[in-house]
Amino acid sequence: MLESFLHVILYEPEIPPNTGNIIRLCANTGATLHLVEPLGFAWDDRRLRRAGLDYHEFAQVHRHADWASCRAFLGDARVFAFSTKGTQFYHDVAYQPGDALLFGPETRGLPADLLNSLPATQVLRLPMRPGQRSLNLSNACAVAVFEAWRQMDYCGGLRSPRGTGSDGILW
Repeated sequence: MLESFLHVILYEPEIPPNTGNIIRLCANTGATLHLVEPLGFAWDDRRLRRAGLDYHEFAQVHRHADWASCRAFLGDARVFAFSTKGTQFYHDVAYQPGDALLFGPETRGLPADLLNSLPATQVLRLPMRPGQRSLNLSNACAVAVFEAWRQMDYCGGLRSPRGTGSDGILW
């Protein structure tokens, strides 16, 4: 498994601009992105490139043929699935370096058998108003990544203007 402070997994993503936005998110936070095939678009789709701007070269992206190969690659990493079916809120988890955040396809979410393979405490939800179906994938991913990163004191990120130290990098 590749060492990363955080892994983001997109299971069968369908919409190129969402994946492009998440590539940019991962480049800016240092998270590693994993794409589980099949993808709903061609890897060279111009919409994917446009949404990710010039951040593709700064992001670590791995493509996996299926969920089993992705899971094997991640080894013992704790996997937290995000779903409207989750019973625990995302902010109630104590995230740790090496954790993986799993998100499903935009139009259908994660399959029931995958959700059922995880402990219920690792199937999380974001709060929403009643009657709403779901958040946009890239928005939900950003909320989750930044909460996990916040809990890890923004390791590898720039210090706040109030911080001390000459390098400006958190450790």
